[in-house]
Amino acid sequence: VQLQASGGGLVQTGGSLRLSCAASNDPLSNYHMGWFRQAPGKEREFVARITKTGLVTHYAESVEDRFTISRDNADNKMYLQMNSLKPDDTAVYYCTADRSRYSSTPYDYNYWGQGTQVTVSS
Repeated sequence: VQLQASGGGLVQTGGSLRLSCAASNDPLSNYHMGWFRQAPGKEREFVARITKTGLVTHYAESVEDRFTISRDNADNKMYLQMNSLKPDDTAVYYCTADRSRYSSTPYDYNYWGQGTQVTVSS
């Protein structure tokens, strides 16, 4: 599967963005999916994940109640709705997929999108 993330941009503190991840070459329904982010000088960190059916989701504590992960398997897309954004949310956001692993560890995922930059100004 090939993944392409989009929707990043510059937003003020308290604002919202919706990231999208489009899949090609294979039905998205075959994959557990996740979002990770990486800020300059920091390691890649887990943000949110969603099972193949979309029935189960998990979030990093730092984004819970502000971010919502979702997917539309019919449209082969996954989303991350980000509300109440903070400067600490500034990072490159990556979407990721794996056929068998449903994990919060980046090394467990085999497929990655190219990343989309999110910048939150104070």
